[in-house]
Amino acid sequence: MSKKLFFAAAIAVFAFAQGAKAQTNLQTFYDFGKDRGHFTTTLEGFYGDKWGNTFFFIDYDYNHKDAKGVNQSPSGSYMEIARCLNFWQNSALAPLSLQVEYNGLVGVNQNFLFGLDYFLHSSDFRNTFNFKLLYKTFSAGATSDIPAQFTFVWGMQDLFGVKGLRFSGFADIWGENVVNFMEGAGTADKFVFISEPQLWYNIGQHIGVDNLHIGTEVELSCNFAGYHGFWARPCLGTKWVF
Repeated sequence: MSKKLFFAAAIAVFAFAQGAKAQTNLQTFYDFGKDRGHFTTTLEGFYGDKWGNTFFFIDYDYNHKDAKGVNQSPSGSYMEIARCLNFWQNSALAPLSLQVEYNGLVGVNQNFLFGLDYFLHSSDFRNTFNFKLLYKTFSAGATSDIPAQFTFVWGMQDLFGVKGLRFSGFADIWGENVVNFMEGAGTADKFVFISEPQLWYNIGQHIGVDNLHIGTEVELSCNFAGYHGFWARPCLGTKWVF
């Protein structure tokens, strides 16, 4: 189950710069990872208001197969919802927000996170960067010697001067006492890392349908989802912005 990229503040400033306060999009990816080979859909939403902004996404993996190997239904779901609170948007502290987050993987675990978000941007808001420091709780018997998560989020619009080309992504690293149960089963690790850089191109601008984007994502991870060590899983997909 992958974890998607845009956190609220990164989308917020870009959305406001474009004159919009909300966005919902649907991404569909085919995952070429040797342990994957299936489709994933992600529904994302961002909503800004005078108190800050709210971001959520819901992932579905389509990998539940029958005895003949034919895909029958989604195999699982993961969701996140994050609320950034900023009552001082017109002050010198505007780049700093409080963040509360919930995430959960159906049938496995859930986490609550609390902390700070700091936002940086270029003068035209086309290049953005967020740094988040969060305290992370654990469920289902999971433990951590350092229950903290560091998150970096970036976005670059019209990359290399190409209209409609966007490079964005996130990187998470957190402390967790992990006993791996997939590749490298039985090995124990103390941290988890995951990053998902995405490259999108607004191909729809050429056919009068600005909603349509095509792109790629690479999931880069270490000790994530039961797999010991470093993994790279490339994907190809589409995005429809409502």
